[in-house]
Amino acid sequence: MSDTVTTGYSSALDGMKTAGPGPLHQFAALFARDTSLVDGSALLAHLQSAGPDDALRQRLAYQLSSWDHTTDVPWAANTAPHTAERRAVVCHALGLDRATENLLFEIIPWAAIDAPIVIADHFEEWRTLQRRSERDFYWAHYSANLLTNGWDPVAVAGIGEATEEVVRRISDPTRKVAYQAKGLVVGYVQSGKTANFTGVIAKAIDAGYRMVIVLTGTTNMLRAQTQRRLDMELCGRENIEPDHDPTAHEYRSDEDWKRHKFINHGGRPSESGHPDIERLSNYAGDYQRLKQGISALRFKRHDATKEFFHPANLYTSDARLVVAKKNASVLTNLVTDLKKVSARLGEIPVLIIDDESDQASINTTSPAKWKEDSKKRTAINRLIAQLLTMLPRAQYVGYTATPYANVFIDPSDVEDIFPKDFIVSLPRPLGYMGADDFHDFDDDSPVAQRPLKTSKERAHVRYLSDEPTHHELRDALDMYVLTGALKFYRQRTGAGSYRHHTMLVHEAMDRESHRETARDIEKLWVTAGYHSSAGLLRLRKLYETDILPVTTAQSPEAVMPGNFEELHEDIAGAIGLIQPADRQGSPVIIVNSDPDLEKHQEDLDFDKRRVWRILVGGNKLARGFTVEGLTVTYYRRAARQVDTLMQMGRWFGFRSGYRDLVRLYTTQDLHAMFGAACQDEQSLRDDLRKYSTEVAPESRLTPSRVPPLVEQHRPDLRPTGRNKMWNARLISRSAPGEPMEPVAHPDKGRRALQNLRLWEPVLAAAAATGTVELRATRSKAIFSAYHAVLLHSEIMAVLNHLRWLRDDILVPERAWLNSLAPNQLRQWIVLLPQQVDPAAGRMILEHGPFSIFDRKRSATGALSAISESRHRNAAARIAGLDADPDPAADALAAPCTAVLTLYPSVRPNTLTGTRGDRVDPEQVTIGFRAVTPLSTGGGSKRLIWTTMDSGRPNDIVIDAPSA
Repeated sequence: MSDTVTTGYSSALDGMKTAGPGPLHQFAALFARDTSLVDGSALLAHLQSAGPDDALRQRLAYQLSSWDHTTDVPWAANTAPHTAERRAVVCHALGLDRATENLLFEIIPWAAIDAPIVIADHFEEWRTLQRRSERDFYWAHYSANLLTNGWDPVAVAGIGEATEEVVRRISDPTRKVAYQAKGLVVGYVQSGKTANFTGVIAKAIDAGYRMVIVLTGTTNMLRAQTQRRLDMELCGRENIEPDHDPTAHEYRSDEDWKRHKFINHGGRPSESGHPDIERLSNYAGDYQRLKQGISALRFKRHDATKEFFHPANLYTSDARLVVAKKNASVLTNLVTDLKKVSARLGEIPVLIIDDESDQASINTTSPAKWKEDSKKRTAINRLIAQLLTMLPRAQYVGYTATPYANVFIDPSDVEDIFPKDFIVSLPRPLGYMGADDFHDFDDDSPVAQRPLKTSKERAHVRYLSDEPTHHELRDALDMYVLTGALKFYRQRTGAGSYRHHTMLVHEAMDRESHRETARDIEKLWVTAGYHSSAGLLRLRKLYETDILPVTTAQSPEAVMPGNFEELHEDIAGAIGLIQPADRQGSPVIIVNSDPDLEKHQEDLDFDKRRVWRILVGGNKLARGFTVEGLTVTYYRRAARQVDTLMQMGRWFGFRSGYRDLVRLYTTQDLHAMFGAACQDEQSLRDDLRKYSTEVAPESRLTPSRVPPLVEQHRPDLRPTGRNKMWNARLISRSAPGEPMEPVAHPDKGRRALQNLRLWEPVLAAAAATGTVELRATRSKAIFSAYHAVLLHSEIMAVLNHLRWLRDDILVPERAWLNSLAPNQLRQWIVLLPQQVDPAAGRMILEHGPFSIFDRKRSATGALSAISESRHRNAAARIAGLDADPDPAADALAAPCTAVLTLYPSVRPNTLTGTRGDRVDPEQVTIGFRAVTPLSTGGGSKRLIWTTMDSGRPNDIVIDAPSA
């Protein structure tokens, strides 16, 4: 009976994919040819006894989640996705009784999860329900394979939704007039972007795209890893096995191939009217010039009287797949081969997937080196541009977790890869462990005082001293052995399966450092004495003071031994896997570009063998490549760009069954850097969400119209490399507690006179208030200063209208100051220090007399200096900053108060007349030094960048429409 129930209900659910939910029991009875299913009791009994891995339960969970996601369908009765109301509508349409409905709410609850964030231009909707259901061969097999391999049905449905947001925005492959869409998909580091673009490729091939080019970073390891994933989960056995010899392929000795882990389509796809996939690259090698000629790139037309993109030809032809690393010679080979079939390239629908699209693909040449009307491009950027030019029906979709370089591309450069049509920000996946899982952003108390049950830092982060010591490295090594033993224990007791267990040591990028670190680890390993009483005592202490408290507090459901003694055999088992009797006999694998180590790195093939090793490396492990089973990380390498730093975070990812065991050993400063990078990342996602509101096509905010605002929470941590920011413009710079002292004041003429007149109300207020005696910096001396108290708005009325030698002076600082609320900055104390010699006093616009200072100008016309150090302590004291005591300054201090110290100046030796005379207003420049209190930002300094558009240089970023 169970088989009948599974077959009948699974077939019924398949039949509802297009039309939506309908009378489930009646359809199941029809497909199963068993009228006993009509009353629904058989389904209820089946679900009551079924476990989470039951095939029908998974199929039902997937379909319910898909209906939870769906938008704009009549049967949904205007209910919002991911709500209880939506699920109730679905259950009613299915005709479920109350008992079955309640059970489904219990075992397959609806999930209030985030949907993808989409910013997109107006597009032609071509992905109708009918087209999606008529041609879904590869997507149906891919999604079913994910479920078979244990993926959460909700996650698979989420992939279906997110991939649809991408595919519907690329061009209809049967469209008569070619259109080339360019988009960007933003994920999280090691969060399953490959699973997403595999789904996009599956749907694109189903829809009619007949050539897919996947660009995969810059290393052979990453390219091979991506090729294998696509071969295993998309191409499948039938597309890999050659017709002439089913064993003549690179996977014939692969254990996963032998265990039938590669997807099986049930026969050659072309035999059932679907396209075969011809691989033009394979796991063993990158794309090479086609030795058999270019026949592999020729696409046959079934009907010679029609274009290739006509459905009569498109749906009767096979697809080609190229997985290539971003290497100039490899892409040159591909471009050269394509040129030989150029006569038909304009008819071929092509999908280009650019994985890690912010690496190598970006044009990093300086615009200063470009010739007029000619842009110089870096090699990979030039070759991608060539591909897009040669293939007018090509669609470009970039994937990255760190999109800063991508959004800084000039939107008006039509040959470049700016995502002009859409940006899709993927939601955080279920079960993902990301950067914020290692930080307590809302808790400023000392880490040791935070509740262990909720503190992520107490649970997962172990701080290192600034200088490396063998003792700390040994502590991390002990943790690696102990967590390996716990994995061994959990697997032995049936609480999970752990094929891989790795530790990452990342201290530097140079290869000699890697060798030295590896030698240190090998020595520590030899002397660790894990089988001795001393070694076991260390592990016991670590278990009782670290592992046990953390797991008890944060994962009380995790399987743990009754006492440490129960782990003894598992410690031995873990050590045996970490140091097997192989040809190296070392627990360490060095992963870098050293050719002498390539053979050794074969042990790092996660697909072919079980990996329990300590990995020492740098850049080769810093982007794209997934370190499976990573549990302990020892990280000391600094970086000065957010994208570089985040891509080094290999400890991010999915840690099913051992999340409680994950540990990060790093310095406090590096941990703070990752915290700032995490905040930068979240700010970008929040900004994308702000502009993703669906509005009428004529007023929709598109990627090119609204470049995202990229926030920089640490001044020493830029969003990306300087050579990727030629097009970036700084629009806001916050500087709480930091001085601002711009020097590019105009010297003479109309602009200088206009500036002076702006200061007149401030000068009048200071003259009316009189002087105060303040203490000089690091001295007992006193200086006199005119002073005034003015509202923040009154000072901004001056600063916002000052003219400068360059238009970009003080723009980002003004933007920040204008954004401050009264509870951050309420008023300004204006100081005009007076010189000891009263002879320097002059009337300025009938106010004063104020001391006039001599100030030199540089060759560019800017002031060489403005403020004097002896006046700075008083200003800092008034602003509430760290400064020496000064009673007079304290009397002026107040909450939310900033200080503006003014220096009326002239060129040296040009001041004429005597005290009290009027100074020529066209000769005077009022320079200033401003300092703000910490209330303007809590001590954090933040910069905000946006993108310059060469086609619209004067555009400004606008606010999202009001809700």
